[in-house]
Amino acid sequence: MDLFTIADIIGICAFALAGFLVGVRKELDILGICIAAFLTALGGGIIRDTIVQTTPFAFREIYPFICIVSVIVLAIALKVHQRQNLDQNRLFIVADSIGLVAFSITGTLIALENNLNIFGVIFLAFLTATGGGIVRDALVNEIPFVLNADFYGSVAIITAMLILLADMLGVLDHTAIFIIGTLCLALRLFAYFRGWQLPKLIKGAADSEKT
Repeated sequence: MDLFTIADIIGICAFALAGFLVGVRKELDILGICIAAFLTALGGGIIRDTIVQTTPFAFREIYPFICIVSVIVLAIALKVHQRQNLDQNRLFIVADSIGLVAFSITGTLIALENNLNIFGVIFLAFLTATGGGIVRDALVNEIPFVLNADFYGSVAIITAMLILLADMLGVLDHTAIFIIGTLCLALRLFAYFRGWQLPKLIKGAADSEKT
């Protein structure tokens, strides 16, 4: 099994669980929960493959479907949906963070394979990692997580830049990607639990200071 497939499976399973939890939190029915899980897990990859003008990977391979269905069945069997809100929130953050980093890796690898420039690599990694979540949040009438979350999309950009740097230095291999993925996942979780946020421009802040 190659590195892309491993990262893709990890990302699909993690994002499927994140989508499942969002569906439960929004009190969707079982079909709605399944749609949320599928959109979260596959949305970014479909956007990525469309950009590089290839048939979406999820439509060519069967394992994405199997992974998502397995996650949903397992989550229901373990009664994940019956957990208290705090535990559910933490589980969502961990699952979403794993998916974020895993799909940042797959997006970067596809971009490098297609010989995209630096902007293209970062952009494709960002879209792969966040596209599914954006579609999911829009569907459930929420501001997309990436637009207002604490240090979220930045992790996708950092992951892409580190992998791109490793490729330019000629040291990109399984070990390097594993180390980069682990570090970026730790960064995302540390940033979340420490409450790190990017600066926000608040309308009227300057006026209030004058008065």
